Order: sequence, then structure tokens, then C-alpha cells
Amino acid sequence: MRFTYKKLWKLLIDKEINKKTLCKMSDISPTSVAKLGNDGNVNTSVLLKICTALHCDIGDIMEIVPDDTAEPSAEHDKPVIRDNAESRIEPKTQR
Repeated sequence: MRFTYKKLWKLLIDKEINKKTLCKMSDISPTSVAKLGNDGNVNTSVLLKICTALHCDIGDIMEIVPDDTAEPSAEHDKPVIRDNAESRIEPKTQR
């Protein structure tokens, strides 16, 4: 699963707001807008500023969608076993 911000771009089109205006309205950087354009990770404070500026809810600007992979591989379905040295119990040595 991943996040997509397609709803944000549709909302901006409907409100006739461009990206530069969004930056000014919400006091966010152009870098953050670029990350959103690539469906990248941004800080939740950025999302809050956008929602506040646009008077909308988080669900109005983003959604969770399935990954683009067509079929999960059998390797992906296997449980992950981690070898953590701190969790191993070492046998006591005889004196």
C-alpha cells in the first residue's frame, strides 16, 4: 500500500489554485510540493498546513492505494525472520 495525492491536484484544479499559490497559502516549500507531486513522503505538518489553507480534511487531499505491482511474489508472502544478536541466548559454559 502507498499514499497518493491525486485528490490534492484535482482539488487545486477545481479551486483554480496553482502550485506556487498553494506554497504561499499554506506556507510550505516548493520542495514539499515537488515531493507531493511524486507521491513522496512529507511531514504531517505539511499536510496539516495544506488542509488548513484549503479548508478541507486529510481525506480530501490524499488516499491509500495498492502498490503498482501486479502479483505479489511467493517470496514476499514468506514471514521475515530476523537474526538479532541481542535476543539470542548464549549457552552457559561449564566451569
